[in-house]
Amino acid sequence: VGSFLGVLVLRLPVGEPVIFDRSRCPGCGRVLSVLDLLPIVSWLALRGRCRTCGTRLGWFYPLIEIAAGLVALWAALTVPPPVLWVSCGLGWALLALAVIDARHLLLPDPLTLPLIPTGFAVAAWIGVLPLSDHLIGACAGLLVPMALRAIYFRWRGREGLGLGDAKLLAAAGAWVSWQGLVGVVLIGSMAALVATLALAMHERRLQTQRPIAFGPFLCIGLWLVWLYGPLVP
Repeated sequence: VGSFLGVLVLRLPVGEPVIFDRSRCPGCGRVLSVLDLLPIVSWLALRGRCRTCGTRLGWFYPLIEIAAGLVALWAALTVPPPVLWVSCGLGWALLALAVIDARHLLLPDPLTLPLIPTGFAVAAWIGVLPLSDHLIGACAGLLVPMALRAIYFRWRGREGLGLGDAKLLAAAGAWVSWQGLVGVVLIGSMAALVATLALAMHERRLQTQRPIAFGPFLCIGLWLVWLYGPLVP
């Protein structure tokens, strides 16, 4: 799963085929064999380099594989067995979205939009809350950010919130209902604020014009609320 997420993160934002193309060395273009693609093991055995041309492959590949394993372990230690694989699927999708947004300021529709009907399906299956609560959450998650986006654009003359963030919040509402959506936004906003202040302290200045990827912080908020429940009862 981690290897596939790595391919997804690298290829999806630039429009390259994700499934119907073999993995290749970014340096010499050689098609990689099965022995080159063993998660973590191959990277360690080759010391992070292509066996043909010696191009450095970087830390991205083992880190995304380890992160995918940690997501599964975290879910296994937190949720009951009936929803384990559902939770892993959500966590892996959020991991890919967070990394893509951090790298490209982009939340791709092929990853974000399927989370909305999937959230409704899981909500209907679990049946803890009425499905109407999840529908309200999805609508609020989509419409409120779009309204704020329009207001900010009218006020400042530039985009303040991407449509991808609104779609991700709609997915969050579908998964954790409107009650959980409050916690997603609060956790995401606080995490983004802390990260921005930490970056400003590191650079010793606050760059107000720098775009900030909000998606990774919303992904953190949704993951925590899904695992531990809403902040608002």
